[in-house]
Amino acid sequence: MSIRHGLLALLERGPRYGSQLRTEFESRTGSTWPLNVGQVYTTLSRLERDGMVAQDGEDDAGHALYSITEDGRTELRSWFETPVDRSSPPRDELAIKLAMAVGAPGVDIRAVIQSQRSHTLKAMQDYTRLKAQALADVPTDRDEVAWLLVVEQLIFQAEAEARWLDHCESRLVRLAEAAATEPAARPAPSTSRWAGWSAASRPSTRR
Repeated sequence: MSIRHGLLALLERGPRYGSQLRTEFESRTGSTWPLNVGQVYTTLSRLERDGMVAQDGEDDAGHALYSITEDGRTELRSWFETPVDRSSPPRDELAIKLAMAVGAPGVDIRAVIQSQRSHTLKAMQDYTRLKAQALADVPTDRDEVAWLLVVEQLIFQAEAEARWLDHCESRLVRLAEAAATEPAARPAPSTSRWAGWSAASRPSTRR
Protein backbone atom coordinates (compact mmCIF):
# COMPACT_ATOMS: atom_id res chain seq x y z
CA MET A 1 0.00 0.00 0.00
CA SER A 2 1.37 3.43 -0.95
CA ILE A 3 0.72 5.83 1.90
CA ARG A 4 2.61 8.60 0.14
CA HIS A 5 0.40 8.43 -2.94
CA GLY A 6 -2.72 8.25 -0.81
CA LEU A 7 -1.69 11.44 0.98
CA LEU A 8 -0.91 13.14 -2.32
CA ALA A 9 -4.39 12.24 -3.59
CA LEU A 10 -5.96 13.82 -0.51
CA LEU A 11 -3.78 16.92 -0.76
CA GLU A 12 -4.86 17.46 -4.34
CA ARG A 13 -8.27 18.34 -2.89
CA GLY A 14 -6.69 21.22 -0.97
CA PRO A 15 -4.28 22.00 1.89
CA ARG A 16 -4.48 19.64 4.87
CA TYR A 17 -2.71 19.12 8.19
CA GLY A 18 -1.40 15.81 9.49
CA SER A 19 -4.20 14.50 11.69
CA GLN A 20 -6.76 15.70 9.14
CA LEU A 21 -5.03 13.61 6.47
CA ARG A 22 -5.07 10.58 8.75
CA THR A 23 -8.80 10.99 9.43
CA GLU A 24 -9.65 11.40 5.75
CA PHE A 25 -7.42 8.48 4.71
CA GLU A 26 -9.12 6.16 7.21
CA SER A 27 -12.57 7.45 6.24
CA ARG A 28 -11.84 6.75 2.58
CA THR A 29 -10.59 3.20 3.29
CA GLY A 30 -12.93 2.36 6.16
CA SER A 31 -9.96 2.12 8.57
CA THR A 32 -8.90 -1.07 6.79
CA TRP A 33 -5.30 0.17 6.90
CA PRO A 34 -5.13 2.42 9.97
CA LEU A 35 -2.45 5.09 10.14
CA ASN A 36 -0.93 6.82 13.11
CA VAL A 37 -0.06 10.50 13.10
CA GLY A 38 3.64 9.68 13.26
CA GLN A 39 3.43 7.78 9.96
CA VAL A 40 1.61 10.68 8.35
CA TYR A 41 4.13 13.32 9.41
CA THR A 42 7.10 11.10 8.54
CA THR A 43 5.65 10.62 5.06
CA LEU A 44 4.92 14.33 4.70
CA SER A 45 8.52 15.13 5.63
CA ARG A 46 9.79 12.78 2.92
CA LEU A 47 7.37 14.19 0.37
CA GLU A 48 8.52 17.70 1.27
CA ARG A 49 12.15 16.62 0.93
CA ASP A 50 11.36 15.21 -2.52
CA GLY A 51 9.63 18.42 -3.59
CA MET A 52 6.16 16.87 -3.86
CA VAL A 53 4.52 18.84 -1.05
CA ALA A 54 5.26 22.18 0.59
CA GLN A 55 4.24 23.76 3.86
CA ASP A 56 1.45 26.24 3.29
CA GLY A 57 1.05 28.29 6.45
CA GLU A 58 -1.32 27.45 9.29
CA ASP A 59 -5.05 27.22 9.79
CA ASP A 60 -6.97 29.23 12.41
CA ALA A 61 -6.16 26.61 15.05
CA GLY A 62 -2.43 26.80 14.40
CA HIS A 63 -2.12 23.50 12.51
CA ALA A 64 0.70 23.43 9.95
CA LEU A 65 -0.84 22.97 6.50
CA TYR A 66 0.66 21.12 3.55
CA SER A 67 -0.10 21.56 -0.16
CA ILE A 68 0.74 19.42 -3.16
CA THR A 69 3.26 20.83 -5.65
CA GLU A 70 3.40 20.41 -9.42
CA ASP A 71 5.98 17.65 -8.97
CA GLY A 72 3.55 16.00 -6.57
CA ARG A 73 0.72 16.21 -9.11
CA THR A 74 2.97 14.68 -11.77
CA GLU A 75 3.86 11.82 -9.41
CA LEU A 76 0.20 11.30 -8.52
CA ARG A 77 -0.90 11.17 -12.17
CA SER A 78 1.85 8.65 -12.90
CA TRP A 79 0.67 6.50 -9.97
CA PHE A 80 -2.93 6.49 -11.19
CA GLU A 81 -1.90 5.68 -14.77
CA THR A 82 0.64 2.93 -13.96
CA PRO A 83 -0.71 -0.59 -13.28
CA VAL A 84 0.15 -2.12 -9.91
CA ASP A 85 3.13 -4.44 -10.44
CA ARG A 86 2.16 -8.09 -9.91
CA SER A 87 5.39 -9.58 -11.29
CA SER A 88 7.01 -9.57 -7.82
CA PRO A 89 4.23 -10.66 -5.46
CA PRO A 90 4.63 -9.80 -1.78
CA ARG A 91 5.34 -12.59 0.69
CA ASP A 92 2.13 -14.33 1.68
CA GLU A 93 2.25 -15.77 5.20
CA LEU A 94 -0.42 -18.38 4.51
CA ALA A 95 1.28 -19.70 1.36
CA ILE A 96 4.60 -19.90 3.22
CA LYS A 97 2.94 -21.66 6.18
CA LEU A 98 1.38 -24.36 3.98
CA ALA A 99 4.59 -24.81 1.99
CA MET A 100 6.51 -25.37 5.23
CA ALA A 101 3.79 -27.66 6.63
CA VAL A 102 4.14 -30.13 3.74
CA GLY A 103 6.16 -33.01 5.18
CA ALA A 104 6.79 -31.28 8.51
CA PRO A 105 6.97 -33.93 11.28
CA GLY A 106 3.97 -33.90 13.58
CA VAL A 107 2.02 -31.34 11.55
CA ASP A 108 -1.48 -32.22 10.38
CA ILE A 109 -1.63 -30.08 7.28
CA ARG A 110 -5.34 -30.79 6.76
CA ALA A 111 -6.02 -29.36 10.22
CA VAL A 112 -4.00 -26.27 9.29
CA ILE A 113 -6.05 -25.85 6.10
CA GLN A 114 -9.38 -26.42 7.83
CA SER A 115 -8.56 -23.95 10.61
CA GLN A 116 -7.58 -21.29 8.09
CA ARG A 117 -10.67 -21.96 5.97
CA SER A 118 -12.93 -21.39 8.99
CA HIS A 119 -11.15 -18.13 9.77
CA THR A 120 -11.32 -16.95 6.14
CA LEU A 121 -15.02 -17.74 5.81
CA LYS A 122 -15.74 -15.91 9.07
CA ALA A 123 -13.86 -12.86 7.76
CA MET A 124 -15.79 -13.04 4.49
CA GLN A 125 -19.09 -13.09 6.40
CA ASP A 126 -18.00 -10.05 8.42
CA TYR A 127 -17.03 -8.15 5.27
CA THR A 128 -20.34 -9.09 3.65
CA ARG A 129 -22.22 -7.66 6.63
CA LEU A 130 -20.22 -4.44 6.32
CA LYS A 131 -21.12 -4.26 2.64
CA ALA A 132 -24.82 -4.77 3.44
CA GLN A 133 -24.65 -1.95 5.98
CA ALA A 134 -22.96 0.31 3.42
CA LEU A 135 -25.70 -0.47 0.89
CA ALA A 136 -28.56 0.05 3.34
CA ASP A 137 -28.65 3.59 1.99
CA VAL A 138 -27.51 4.20 -1.56
CA PRO A 139 -23.94 5.51 -1.16
CA THR A 140 -23.55 8.94 -2.71
CA ASP A 141 -20.71 10.49 -0.72
CA ARG A 142 -17.34 9.79 -2.34
CA ASP A 143 -15.91 8.46 0.92
CA GLU A 144 -18.81 5.99 1.17
CA VAL A 145 -18.28 4.85 -2.43
CA ALA A 146 -14.53 4.50 -1.82
CA TRP A 147 -15.12 2.37 1.29
CA LEU A 148 -17.57 0.19 -0.65
CA LEU A 149 -14.88 -0.52 -3.26
CA VAL A 150 -12.42 -1.47 -0.52
CA VAL A 151 -14.78 -3.82 1.32
CA GLU A 152 -15.80 -5.53 -1.94
CA GLN A 153 -12.12 -6.13 -2.72
CA LEU A 154 -11.75 -7.76 0.71
CA ILE A 155 -14.75 -10.00 -0.01
CA PHE A 156 -13.37 -11.13 -3.38
CA GLN A 157 -9.96 -11.72 -1.80
CA ALA A 158 -11.47 -13.90 0.94
CA GLU A 159 -13.52 -15.86 -1.61
CA ALA A 160 -10.41 -16.53 -3.68
CA GLU A 161 -8.48 -17.66 -0.60
CA ALA A 162 -11.25 -20.07 0.42
CA ARG A 163 -11.27 -21.61 -3.08
CA TRP A 164 -7.48 -21.93 -3.01
CA LEU A 165 -7.62 -23.72 0.35
CA ASP A 166 -10.17 -26.18 -1.08
CA HIS A 167 -7.82 -26.77 -4.00
CA CYS A 168 -4.84 -27.33 -1.66
CA GLU A 169 -6.72 -29.94 0.34
CA SER A 170 -7.86 -31.78 -2.81
CA ARG A 171 -4.34 -31.81 -4.22
CA LEU A 172 -2.86 -33.20 -1.00
CA VAL A 173 -5.49 -35.95 -0.91
CA ARG A 174 -4.68 -36.95 -4.50
CA LEU A 175 -0.95 -37.01 -3.78
CA ALA A 176 -1.49 -39.13 -0.66
CA GLU A 177 -3.63 -41.58 -2.64
CA ALA A 178 -0.96 -41.84 -5.33
CA ALA A 179 1.72 -42.48 -2.71
CA ALA A 180 -0.43 -45.14 -1.02
CA THR A 181 -0.89 -47.11 -4.26
CA GLU A 182 2.83 -47.34 -5.09
CA PRO A 183 4.09 -50.99 -5.14
CA ALA A 184 5.32 -52.04 -1.71
CA ALA A 185 8.50 -53.57 -3.17
CA ARG A 186 9.46 -50.30 -4.74
CA PRO A 187 11.49 -48.32 -2.19
CA ALA A 188 10.54 -44.70 -1.94
CA PRO A 189 13.37 -42.36 -2.93
CA SER A 190 14.95 -40.42 -0.10
CA THR A 191 13.85 -37.20 -1.76
CA SER A 192 10.18 -38.19 -1.80
CA ARG A 193 7.83 -35.36 -0.94
CA TRP A 194 6.15 -37.73 1.52
CA ALA A 195 9.34 -38.79 3.32
CA GLY A 196 9.13 -38.15 7.03
CA TRP A 197 5.35 -37.80 7.12
CA SER A 198 3.82 -39.26 10.26
CA ALA A 199 0.43 -40.93 10.19
CA ALA A 200 -1.02 -37.85 11.86
CA SER A 201 0.48 -35.38 9.40
CA ARG A 202 -0.14 -37.33 6.17
CA PRO A 203 -3.36 -36.11 4.51
CA SER A 204 -6.24 -38.54 4.84
CA THR A 205 -7.12 -40.51 1.72
CA ARG A 206 -10.77 -40.50 2.61
CA ARG A 207 -12.94 -38.15 0.58
